[in-house]
Amino acid sequence: MGRKTKVALTMGAAGVAAWAASKVVAKPKPRPLKEALEFKDPVVLSHRGGLKSAPEHTMAAFSKSAELGVHGFAVDIRLTKDEEIVLFHDETADRTTDFSGRIADYTINELKKADAAYMFQDAEGDFSYRNKGEKIVTLRELLTAYPHMLIAINLKDSPDTYEGSLMPSKLWRLLEETGSEERVIVMSAFDEQTDRFNLYAQNKVATGAGHDEVKKAYASFTSKFGHLYNPRADLFCIPEKIGPFPMTTESFVSFLSSLNVAVYYNHVNDKETFEKLLKAGASGFITDEPALAMEVIQQHS
Repeated sequence: MGRKTKVALTMGAAGVAAWAASKVVAKPKPRPLKEALEFKDPVVLSHRGGLKSAPEHTMAAFSKSAELGVHGFAVDIRLTKDEEIVLFHDETADRTTDFSGRIADYTINELKKADAAYMFQDAEGDFSYRNKGEKIVTLRELLTAYPHMLIAINLKDSPDTYEGSLMPSKLWRLLEETGSEERVIVMSAFDEQTDRFNLYAQNKVATGAGHDEVKKAYASFTSKFGHLYNPRADLFCIPEKIGPFPMTTESFVSFLSSLNVAVYYNHVNDKETFEKLLKAGASGFITDEPALAMEVIQQHS
C-alpha cells in the first residue's frame, strides 16, 4: 500500500469518526410551533392578491381571492415618507400607478391620490380597472379588512436604507396594535431584517428564512451533516430550484419538517407542478393562480 493511499484512508477514517461523534453529541432543536402555520391542509396564499385577476396589492385583488376561499395573501411592504407601511412591491411607483418616483419620497396622503390600477391590463389587454378608484393599500387596512386571514409579509426595503432600518420596529408596533401577531408570517430576502424584527417580536411571530438561511440549510442537508443544523426561521418560502439545486425533493422537505419548519413554494402556477409539490410534502403555495391552486388541493384532499 502506497503512502498516498494510507494518507487517504486515514483522512477518510477521521472524517467518518468526526461524523459519528457529531451524531452522538449534536441535538438539533426543532422550531417551536407557531399558530400561524398550524393548518391541516396545504395553504394557498394569493400572490399580492392574485396578479392575473386584478391589479396587484389592491382591495379588488384581495376581494377576488378571498371569494375563492384562499387561506390568505402574500404581500410586499414598504415605508412611506411619513413612516406608514404600505403594500407595494417595487421601490418606485411608476410600474403599477400613474405616479413616478420612490415610494419612500411620498407621504401616505400623496400616495392615496395615485391610481393603483393605472398600469393593469386584463387578459384581453383592456385597462379595465383604470380610474375605478383602486388606491394603494396600507398594511393596517388589510389586517383590519381581513382579520381571520393568514398574511405573509415580505419586507422589501433593504436593511441598509433609512426605510429598512425603521421597518422592523414599525411593523412590530403595528402587529401589536392590531393583535395580529399569531396570524402573520414575517419574511425578507435579507436574514438581517427578520433578525432585527425578532428582537422586538421575541419569537411570538412566525418568521420566514432569507436567501442565506435557505442556502445554509440546503448545504447542511446535502453534506450529511444535517443533524448539526438548527433553523433560525419557521418557514421556508422557496422556488423549485435555486440555481442548479432542486428544492423539491421529498427528502429535503422531510428534513425541514422534522425541525418544525414549514415549506411553501412560490411562483407555482400550473396544475402539474402543484400536484408534484403536494406529493413532495409542500405545506403551502404562494401563487398568481389561486383558483387553480384551490381546485387542485380540493381534488387531493
